[in-house]
Formats: sequence, structure tokens, C-alpha cells
Amino acid sequence: MLYNIIRRTLYRGVVPRTYATLTAQQKDIVKATIPALEKHGVEITTLFYKNMLPAHPELNNIFNRAHQATGEQPAALAHAVWAYASNIDHPEALATAVSRIGHKHASLGVTADQYPIVGEHLLAAIKEVLGDAATAPVLNAWSAAYAHLTEIFTSFETNLYTQASQTPGGWTGWRKFLISDKLHEGDEIITFHLVPQDKGDLPTYKPGQFVSVRVFIPELDIYQPRQYSLSDIPNRMYFQISVKKEFASGARPAGRISNVLHESLPEGSEVEISMPFGDFVLDVNSNCPVVLVSGGVGVTPMMAMLKTVTNLSPSRPVVFVHAVRSGRVHAMKHTLDKVVAENEQVSKAVFYEVTEDDKKGVDYDYVGRVDVATIKEKVLLPEAEYYICGPQPFMKAQSQGLEKLGVPSSRIHMEVFGSPSS
Repeated sequence: MLYNIIRRTLYRGVVPRTYATLTAQQKDIVKATIPALEKHGVEITTLFYKNMLPAHPELNNIFNRAHQATGEQPAALAHAVWAYASNIDHPEALATAVSRIGHKHASLGVTADQYPIVGEHLLAAIKEVLGDAATAPVLNAWSAAYAHLTEIFTSFETNLYTQASQTPGGWTGWRKFLISDKLHEGDEIITFHLVPQDKGDLPTYKPGQFVSVRVFIPELDIYQPRQYSLSDIPNRMYFQISVKKEFASGARPAGRISNVLHESLPEGSEVEISMPFGDFVLDVNSNCPVVLVSGGVGVTPMMAMLKTVTNLSPSRPVVFVHAVRSGRVHAMKHTLDKVVAENEQVSKAVFYEVTEDDKKGVDYDYVGRVDVATIKEKVLLPEAEYYICGPQPFMKAQSQGLEKLGVPSSRIHMEVFGSPSS
């Protein structure tokens, strides 16, 4: 729970830049505020966003407007603040989260001078909501805590920006690309080929990494970015992403950016792209078997991983497990079939919830949802590394299933792909 909360939310920035040493007394004060955060956390973070974004409208170009509308972002940030306070004595437990968050930050172009803005408004919201309970020692302790965390993040992100600028073909910030091709992958997903407008070189990237795509939304008068995994291996001509069109569901609005990409931007249109980032990546130096488990559009980084293994390590065993509703929405099916046919060390297990006119053994292998226990003979390979990508409930079910079969958690790597509001 802690891992996912921090990963999803802290990268939005919550800390000032006034670096300070966090004393034992200040840690105790922060921990003492945990009950108040549990009770008033969402109220604090809702007020925080309400006050900060009008005061600094330029930050609207970074924050996901859909998450603001649904209340997901304030709720997630409230949990993240609580999680940080709960682990303030064990900063080493945050190392993985810092890496994931830092990569998200870098893809969004977050800069060090934005941290004090966010920290100032968060501390002001804490003071307003907690009232007399937000004493000077409490505010000073939280200021020192956020300052320390800021230093960690800005140092990490500076290194990422330096690496990006030193990579051949790399850049920092946003680079203009043109949509050269739009290829339909079933009823819901379109694959986009993106070529640099400046016709310059493209960098290599690691299988599993993502880019942020930024488009201008006229009705909001702001830019909105979303992250999409690179769904093919590097080449010198274009980046490839594959985007699922998100439809409205109940109180949740339709995905604004996915719908713009699908419906409003024809071939030849311009978008802005970040440098590839992300630490959910395949270990290309290992010779251990690889088991790739994906649900829905989570297949996209897995295809980059699959192609990388078959290109670089033709003898390395790969098991490709994929779950999808039906053949109508099975993206990259023909690509997967081709890779399996051409590489005897690759096997697959495809699950369809609804079979319709699909043929077992040709289009799919199993009916229903993925249950790794039913295919343990396929997925339990000696010293295998497991990579899982898909919706949160899917990933939780698969990781728990693998652990019940005896797979060490250290060999299970996971990444949530996108969000319902992407």
C-alpha cells in the first residue's frame, strides 16, 4: 500500500526547498501528527490544491485535471503525506518510491523552483485546517521534513536531467514531434508513430520505459500531459506508443487526452514529447527466464520487453501471459503471434473473458481471468524474473498468486499502466 501511494502521488511535489537537518525531536513531532493526518488529510490536500492552482496557474500544465475533478489527487496526496510521516524513521524504505517518483517528475519537466511553491501552500493548508493544533513547532518540524525530502528528490531528478542531456539524441524539457502513422489495434487502442519535427536523432531507451505526451487543450487553455509506455524497441525513425481510448464510466469522465489523440489529432498533427524515463525496465544483462504478465493495455511495455529479449538473447526463455476481454480489443495480437512463431523459446498463455467468434488455440488459450495457479507449469521456471503490468487489482492478484506458488517477491516487478482518467 505504501509503495503505490507514494509512487502515485508524491511526484506531484509537496516540499519546500529550504534544506535543513531533521532532528530527532522534529521526527517525533511529525509522527505525533499522524492521527490528525488520518482524520483531516483529504480536507488539507483539497484546500491545498484549491489555493495553490489559482495562485500559480502555470502548474495546471503539470497536474492531471481529471484527477482533480474526481477527487483522486487530493485523496492520494493525503495518503502520501500520512505514509511519509509513518516512515520518517526509515528513509531507506522510500528508495524505490523516490526512483519511481523521480522518473515521473523528470518526464513532466518538474523543476527545483516548483518545490517551494507547493510546499508553501501545503504547509499553509495544514495550518488553516488544523488551527490551534498547528503550533510553531509542528509547522517547523513539517517544514524541515519536507525540506529534507526535497533535497532527495531534486538531487535524484538533477541526475536524470543530466543523463538525458548527455545521451546521444537526448534532450530535456519538451520536444515537438509529428504523428506520422495511426494504426488501429482492435476496437480500443491505436498505435502512434511519432517522428521528431526537427528531424534530429532519437535516443535509445530501456524496454519498459515511457514518455510523457503533452497536448494543448483549448477549452481549458492549458497543456495536459499523460504518460505512455514505448511499445516497441528503439529505432532511428520514430517512437511508438499505443493508447487506449478511455470512455466515460459513471461519475468518471472520459479520458481527455486519450480521446484527443484518438479523435482530434490526425496524422501530421503536432504533439510534445518528453525524453524516455522510467525504472520499470527489463534486465537485459540477465540470462534468467522471463515471465511477462499483462492485463489490457498493460501489454504495451511488455511487447518492447519481448522483442528486446528475442533480439538480444535468442536462447533466453520467455513466457508471455496476457489477459484481455476478447479478440475485438486484443492489441498487438498479430505481432505476438509472429514473435512466438519465429522464436521457439517463447511461449504464450492468452486469456479471453469473452470468446465471441474467437478460436481457442488460435486466438486465445484460456477462458476467464488469469489464474497463475492454473498455468503454474508454464510460469514456474527456475530463477525466473516476473514483470507485471496492468490495472491495480490485476497486478495485486497476479503478484499474490505468484507468491503463493513460492515466487520470491524480489523477483516480481510491477508497474501500473496509466490511469482510468488518462
